[in-house]
Amino acid sequence: MATLADPAVTAGAPRRRRSPLLHFIGRLFREKPLGAAGAVVFILFLFCGIFADVLAPHGMNQIAPLKRLRPPSLEFPFGTDNLGRDMLSRCLFGAQLSVIIGFCGAGLATIVSTFIGIVSGYLGGRFDLVLQRFVDAWMSFPTLIVLIVVVSVVGPGMPQIILTLGLLFGIGGSRIIRSAVVSVRENMYVHAAQSTGASTFRVLWRHILPNVLPPVIVLFTTNVGGVILAESGLAFLGLGVPPPAPTWGGLLSGSGRTYMLQGPWLALAPGLCLTIVVYATNMFGDALRDLLDPRMRGSR
Repeated sequence: MATLADPAVTAGAPRRRRSPLLHFIGRLFREKPLGAAGAVVFILFLFCGIFADVLAPHGMNQIAPLKRLRPPSLEFPFGTDNLGRDMLSRCLFGAQLSVIIGFCGAGLATIVSTFIGIVSGYLGGRFDLVLQRFVDAWMSFPTLIVLIVVVSVVGPGMPQIILTLGLLFGIGGSRIIRSAVVSVRENMYVHAAQSTGASTFRVLWRHILPNVLPPVIVLFTTNVGGVILAESGLAFLGLGVPPPAPTWGGLLSGSGRTYMLQGPWLALAPGLCLTIVVYATNMFGDALRDLLDPRMRGSR
């Protein structure tokens, strides 16, 4: 009678496969510790932005005149501003706005980049030549100048900023997706689908898009940091989300710049939040690129 220790029984028993997600997370922490730290900060940033209403100890515009310009303490870990408002609460609500603008703007930019890159890279020929010259002309304009002009015309506001940043980052990022599509369209399975009479839409949806998803994912993560940084630059110039909504760039531009000598924490708190989040997002995006790209597989 066979026992559990019998090699025949052991060999015939089905082996449990590890979850691909757990395997990927293990590779991320094992091979890319800096990228894993960036992922942790990235998730923490999302958590703080989503639950800012619960985590903030005070209202974002709650004024306490008797507690103005208090340095960091146990009661106010990030200090208070010139009106007595808690800087920690305002930074948390600023993270909430950054989550909305960053993810919506990066999502729109990724959709635009994917559409232009797939169509241009797959069709090729004269259409690709003309479209890429338009992309080159668009990328030749200074980013900040384009943002200032567009926002000055359409006016400040969250929808306008998301639309402007999405188009600005999306058109320029299409070059990355196009380069991936140009290499994928020469594979045998694409030619086999074309020879069987598959429509262009079916080839693009079933064969091209799934094979360029890794650069699409990486492009999205890197766009999040870029969009947040661009929105903060606009807010610093007074063209971002109008007050009293607290954005990190607005905190740097308003009381942070006016009362910087009296209260250095007014500029340090939002500046450090912005720096850490953008740096962590970029490190996470670089780690994703190295892990998802088959040509980088096995590299340390």
